Amino acid sequence: MLRALLFVLWLPLACQSAELPSGFLNTRQDVPLPGHPTRWDYVTFDPPSHQLFLAHLGDDTVVVFDTRKLHVIATIPQVNQVHGVLYIPELHRLYASATGTNEVVAIDSETHQIIARIPVGNHPDGLTYVPGEHQLFVSDEHGGTDTVIDVLSNTRTATIPLQGQIGNSQYDSTSGHVFVNLQTLGQLAEIDPKSHQVLARYPIKNAHGNHGLWIDSAHQLAFVACSDDNTLIVFDLKNHRTSATFPVAHDPDVLAYDSGLNWLYVAGESGEVSLFHVDGKTVTPLGTTWLGPNAHSVAVDSDTHRAWFPLQNMKGRSVLRVTRPATTSH
Repeated sequence: MLRALLFVLWLPLACQSAELPSGFLNTRQDVPLPGHPTRWDYVTFDPPSHQLFLAHLGDDTVVVFDTRKLHVIATIPQVNQVHGVLYIPELHRLYASATGTNEVVAIDSETHQIIARIPVGNHPDGLTYVPGEHQLFVSDEHGGTDTVIDVLSNTRTATIPLQGQIGNSQYDSTSGHVFVNLQTLGQLAEIDPKSHQVLARYPIKNAHGNHGLWIDSAHQLAFVACSDDNTLIVFDLKNHRTSATFPVAHDPDVLAYDSGLNWLYVAGESGEVSLFHVDGKTVTPLGTTWLGPNAHSVAVDSDTHRAWFPLQNMKGRSVLRVTRPATTSH
């Protein structure tokens, strides 16, 4: 079992109720992963098929893991410097950003075969999907653009100039718009996917290196992870202002959300993970704990509350660390 949270930022009485788990994580299992003990990046999950797709950046592969049987199903090669991965359920298809070749690779999730390669901008990273428009938005981190891909034809349909280095892109189902971190400008851009026009650029107060992004559409909140000063900024999308700022794990990267517990995970390059409870527009920090070396990427199953962290090097090999809250009311 992982040791208790290293510190608790603060816990009001509401956080101690039966509805909110204690601030602890249990390691349920460490499962060996294939390949070399090299860097892993994003993770995406398909609950119906119990498939977890992991970007093995250092090995240029996508690893497919069965979360029910806890073993590797397939290793998909020739995805050069794979960073972002995103599963689209309606298409039974996975998309992966291959930074080494500046393209996005489309993969059939049932056959695990590559079906298309689509050229994008410079250093593609994060991905988000707009279902009504059948569009995939790709953050071209070093190119200062977002590339738009029509997933029905697997062709590039637009390149949207944004300036600076680009952080993660996320779709907001309430507005129907895409939000993009402009990480060297300290801004959040709002894009209309119908017109491919930038509607606004919102300054985020005290944002430094705003890379990681998660959108809570129901409550119109954007959670912005800033890697330069190790903070999480809560940005109100309705009023276009910062509503809260919290310290988090060093070098925060990937964010994930457990909608069953209303827990937000912020995973850091430092090997730490920070946890928050979200109740409407009220965000309560639960604390930060050591998780494992380079535990900067995470995916969560909101039904079982299990979280998965690919760890680069544990005694000479990569492992998938499977965790679960120590106590829950579920």
